[in-house]
Amino acid sequence: MSAAMRVPKLAIIFLFVGCLVVYLTYVKQHFDDKRTATAKSTNHYHYQADRSKTSAHVSEEHFRYGIMFDAGSTGTRVHIFQFQHDPKEAPKLAHETFEAIKPGLSAYADEPERSKAGVKNLLEVAKNAIPAPQWGSTPLVLRATAGLRLLPGEKATHLLNKVREVFDESPFLHRKDSVSIMDGTDEGVSAWITINFLLGGLHGSETSTVGMLDLGGGSTQITFSPQDEKTVQTSPIDYITSFQMFNSSHTLYSHSYLGLGLMSARLAVLGGVEGQPLAGTQELVSPCLAPDYTDQWVHAEVKYTVKGQKTGEPIYESCLKKVEKMIYKKVRKAEVKDMEFYAFSYYYDRGVDLGIIDEKTGGAIKVSDYTEGAKKVCNSMVAGSGPNPFLCLDLTYISVLLRELGFPENKVFKLARTINGVETSWALGATFHYMESVRTQ
Repeated sequence: MSAAMRVPKLAIIFLFVGCLVVYLTYVKQHFDDKRTATAKSTNHYHYQADRSKTSAHVSEEHFRYGIMFDAGSTGTRVHIFQFQHDPKEAPKLAHETFEAIKPGLSAYADEPERSKAGVKNLLEVAKNAIPAPQWGSTPLVLRATAGLRLLPGEKATHLLNKVREVFDESPFLHRKDSVSIMDGTDEGVSAWITINFLLGGLHGSETSTVGMLDLGGGSTQITFSPQDEKTVQTSPIDYITSFQMFNSSHTLYSHSYLGLGLMSARLAVLGGVEGQPLAGTQELVSPCLAPDYTDQWVHAEVKYTVKGQKTGEPIYESCLKKVEKMIYKKVRKAEVKDMEFYAFSYYYDRGVDLGIIDEKTGGAIKVSDYTEGAKKVCNSMVAGSGPNPFLCLDLTYISVLLRELGFPENKVFKLARTINGVETSWALGATFHYMESVRTQ
């Protein structure tokens, strides 16, 4: 009886131990599963955070900056460009910061030290626009145009040296060639690059390019891609230039006429000589001004006394003869009548003065609009010069210049200060070119 009783007790003990082992195994497995799940969840969190950080890092790496100072005849402007960069594609312009000051560097020709303050102020704008970690890799460039090209060499050199001193103190990337006077042809080519980049003409062969006309104060440029091979063959060798841009080759007709910018041409039509003050009580007398007009006019820091002249024929005809005589054989005709052109600077400003285009949005204008506007303004000056005493002369000069360049009276130009919100100057194209030179050296 006692033996029979011992068997069930052993069975109960084994059963209890077995249940305990099963329970402990279950608890351990549940704990391990939970810990593994927690570990997986934690690892996933870190991966997401790392991927986010990596994405932000890649975004920063894909942005490049460039600073271009445009030292023109009437003012100094700074363009700070932010580019989204992909080695496999043409860069995209993400943002532009722009600031301008007056007067131009040439105004300090006799006091070059004074030119530094304005440059320093514009550099502060660049510092505020560019993240500090990017300062050391951001190219800093100044290109001077006609205002300095017209100065005696020594004065221009002194001014540029002062700019170099300011650049040397800045945290941005600059080289020996960062400060220089820009060749007129380079100015035209760079402006052509800017316009066609903004219009999409440099992003694919299926899109045709447009020509560019720029009328500054001291010089004027014409640049276009010739449609006829004969233009390339018959043009002077220094009018034709070729270059690579975004893995494509471009051949351009480009020329800058120094001394035929609007202010320099105005002086020449009036009978003055660039950089030479009048002696004593001398005056510049012209039929392009109202007969009763007398006043002071300052050009390139030289003050002139200008005066209207009574003539025996209508003012427009008298002024036209003066302009045609001044420009005679100074401009070469080009094969341009069948090509689309954009026109800028004083072409734009005088279009606004005529009321043909809107000051903010621009528009389109014909050569004949300048011609007819000149006739109307000039012949109305019998009664007085009005708010702009030089408008008759300016419009007459523009209309003659365009005809001398080969444009017929019915040719239509597009006028724009900006394209897609970006100023249509040479600065963007010149920045592309400089950044490419920095990258390849």
